[in-house]
Amino acid sequence: MRTATRLLAVFWLLTLSVFSKPNPVAQRLADATDIFTEIMNAPDRSIPVDLLNRAYCIILVPALKSAAFIVGGKYGKGFILCRRANGVGWSAPGAIRIEGGSFGFQIGGSATDVVMLVMNQQGVNAVLSSQYTLGGQAEVAAGPVGRSSSAQTSGWMNAGILSWSRARGIFAGVSLQGSTLRQDLDDNQALYGKKLDNKTIVTSRLRAPRAARKLLAELNRYSPRLKK
Repeated sequence: MRTATRLLAVFWLLTLSVFSKPNPVAQRLADATDIFTEIMNAPDRSIPVDLLNRAYCIILVPALKSAAFIVGGKYGKGFILCRRANGVGWSAPGAIRIEGGSFGFQIGGSATDVVMLVMNQQGVNAVLSSQYTLGGQAEVAAGPVGRSSSAQTSGWMNAGILSWSRARGIFAGVSLQGSTLRQDLDDNQALYGKKLDNKTIVTSRLRAPRAARKLLAELNRYSPRLKK
């Protein structure tokens, strides 16, 4: 009887551990929300609001991993959200993966948060393809830093995509030229129950999953509509 009781207790513990384990895709959405909020709350080290207001889409990649010993590489997962067709509000998130390599004498490893703004329709078409090499169809440039830098941002408006990184508390523009961006159908299935492609997700009125509500609220708080 005592043995049976112990086995039952072990069974319940294992069951609880399985069901209490956080969904990794939902956790990644929470991390993406934290990245955006923390960056935008920084007084002088945020994404310029005038650029955010003109962005057609945003891409958030928490903890892009880089590792290097002579030959470097990058890998991370994140999400893309785009403006609604009328320019008011943001779409549900589509899952993406970013992969890339760099060559040179590099030793060490790091995890870096990455944010990208897609600034024109050409950039939108590029990032919503099933696979896109950054810098291929739309120019990618390191973005400027500073909440109120409207006088300095005109030179960046011609770039299709602007990119920033945050590592060890330092937020700065970064070039991701040559990295590959692709949709992640498996993560989309985890969010929506089926393998939807990102173009379908961000161009339709698809209901956002519960895990994305806070991120959408933050995006709408800082930039509720597209400014052309």
